[in-house]
Amino acid sequence: MMEPKIKVLIVEDSVVMCRVLQRILSNDSEIEVVGIARCCEDAFSSAKELKPDVILIDVEIPLVNGKSCLADLMAQGSYAVIVLSTVSPEQANDTIESLEIGAFDFIKKPGSTFEMSSTGRQEEVINKVKMAYESLQRPHKLNKKAKCPLIKHPDKIKDPVKMEYIIAVGISTGGPRSLSKIIPLFPADIPAAIVVVQHMPPSFTASLARRLNDNSSLIVKEATDMEELKPGHVYIAPGDYHLTFKKSGNKVIIRLNQAPPILGLRPSADVMMESLAKTDFDSNIGVVGVVMTGMGSDGTKGLKSLKEKKKAYVIAQDEETSIVYGMPRSAIRQGLVDAVVPLQDIPTCIMNYMGVRG
Repeated sequence: MMEPKIKVLIVEDSVVMCRVLQRILSNDSEIEVVGIARCCEDAFSSAKELKPDVILIDVEIPLVNGKSCLADLMAQGSYAVIVLSTVSPEQANDTIESLEIGAFDFIKKPGSTFEMSSTGRQEEVINKVKMAYESLQRPHKLNKKAKCPLIKHPDKIKDPVKMEYIIAVGISTGGPRSLSKIIPLFPADIPAAIVVVQHMPPSFTASLARRLNDNSSLIVKEATDMEELKPGHVYIAPGDYHLTFKKSGNKVIIRLNQAPPILGLRPSADVMMESLAKTDFDSNIGVVGVVMTGMGSDGTKGLKSLKEKKKAYVIAQDEETSIVYGMPRSAIRQGLVDAVVPLQDIPTCIMNYMGVRG
């Protein structure tokens, strides 16, 4: 008996983009494009009638803003949604908000149809549709009430306490939504700097940092070259740049570079964590490694280095709350993880290890 095909609905007002996406998806025997909608009204009726598994939706379709349409679609049925977006600042912001609402992932629109015809871009579209479909088969729980209370402060602390820890986080698919749920749980006076590699293209990481900064007590920013790590700060690796470190006196300095991608990724969690492991900073500064939702094995090699050279405490997000469980599973299978916890308990686990009470 043949396996049922993955049913895809495309919601996009550009005729050219619809044709390109339809051609790419039709080349895979496991996928069937069951419909095309040009606006939100058509999307609602088509989704109700066709019952697609995956919906590809332009973040800004005509008449109704795409992310509002997304929320209504997700309320209407159980679909995995992938957002289509350009790299403009406005659409990057809308894309991050869509991911927080519950979109599975996003696909960056090409600058030309020629770019989308490349093998790499076609594989990206097909793989993301298949991963989105697989996520439907494994229900996850991101909305479970957090045990750690939200720490509210009237103002962000400009000069927090002495830095006692560096927390290195590797995260990918499902990352923006997951980060938006845990970063606000950390108190502003936490004696740690947090560095994050989130697999995203340029401009999207800047939008992610701004949104997290607006909704948390910590100072969240896109990392810049030659800046010093400070406690109470979260540094997001910029898209298309590896984030590394060097020691300067008693300071730990961020260095950005565009060395070749690792496993097709730049930024790479492995690069960030391996650099941290090699940096000869104050031995009194502890290290916590965190690997969260995402496809593949990025972070596993880096965590191994952190374990060996910095005796890092390693936390992995559990399967139930992960959108995609590849990265945590890889680290767990290598015996590198000290604690496997649900998403909402990661801040509690980190603060308990550091002896900090929120």
